[in-house]
Amino acid sequence: MLSASELERYARQIVLPELGVAGQERLQRARVLVVGAGGLGSPAALYVAAAGAGTLGLVDSDDVELSNLHRQILHATGDVGAAKVVSASAAVQRLNPDVRVEAIRARVDARLARDLVREWDVVIDGSDNYTTRYAINDACAEASTPWVYGSVERFSGQVSVFAAADGPCYRCLFPSAPRPGSTASCEEIGVLGAVPGVIGSMQALEALKLVLGIGQPLSGRLLQIDFLRGDWRTVTFERRPDCPACGAIRSLASQESSSADIQPRELQSVLSGDANAGPLLVDVREEWEWNVVRLPGALLLPLGRIEREATALDRGRDVVVYCHHGTRSAMAAEWLREQGFRARSLAGGIDRWSREIDPTVRRY
Repeated sequence: MLSASELERYARQIVLPELGVAGQERLQRARVLVVGAGGLGSPAALYVAAAGAGTLGLVDSDDVELSNLHRQILHATGDVGAAKVVSASAAVQRLNPDVRVEAIRARVDARLARDLVREWDVVIDGSDNYTTRYAINDACAEASTPWVYGSVERFSGQVSVFAAADGPCYRCLFPSAPRPGSTASCEEIGVLGAVPGVIGSMQALEALKLVLGIGQPLSGRLLQIDFLRGDWRTVTFERRPDCPACGAIRSLASQESSSADIQPRELQSVLSGDANAGPLLVDVREEWEWNVVRLPGALLLPLGRIEREATALDRGRDVVVYCHHGTRSAMAAEWLREQGFRARSLAGGIDRWSREIDPTVRRY
């Protein structure tokens, strides 16, 4: 429920018929992850926070440098030498103290990306390298988490949305990264500071559309802008059946070879049958979370106790483990499989279950 101050703060967007109070409350529950607190991440983070997103994640491993400041507006001269996630968190909190900021000082690789994206509704990629970009794409395609892409150079930029509602992913458009050294960086060829400002703002807009479920996201469309000439061009593309990240061939092979995760709709289907023949639900959250909300018929077994108490579980039954967003349950399911259990993790956790299956399940 929105407070009086929040109603006043967001009044100019609450008045929009597409939002209203219900839309603002949906934003208040949203979790948006921004990878990179640089030229793209700066305006993206600020506008998502200003709009009232409940939780904003900021991921970056770098410190603020003087050469960043012409385009990275999250940081100021006095922040030079500080960790970007620290400086960025402070800037967001000054703008909107109601937003919860989760600062993660780390360089995103394939393993971290896979752990991270499960916990967020939307990911905004403000990175500046192909390794991170492909890691984000592959993780988001696997977890069905939409992500907003942006890139800039000199006086131009482009933006798109990938892995949204069965739409194409980044590899559908760019199957593999260019050879090392074959493309120049912004450090080498430069960028006008306002260019990432515009592209990052557009990324924020696309992320807000995805959270609110309004308009038409740039899924299957790559918007390219030449700011020096004032030219805008849209390139359309489709999902590739043979895409190594999201294609049907990979998906079928993945289901046949290693079903480490179970999707919410698949779990809903198996739970709708005979309760005695269905899987055993194991909740690995803490007791206070269990008291807030739980799935009917689940057994509470917090992650910290699972190694001691797993012997009580029935090895003859399939086990589905769940937590808040899927990270803890993935760890628990992997350990249980090593002990001989037929265990799977609920992708996206009880939070995704609430969003996609049963909105009466309380989110927290």
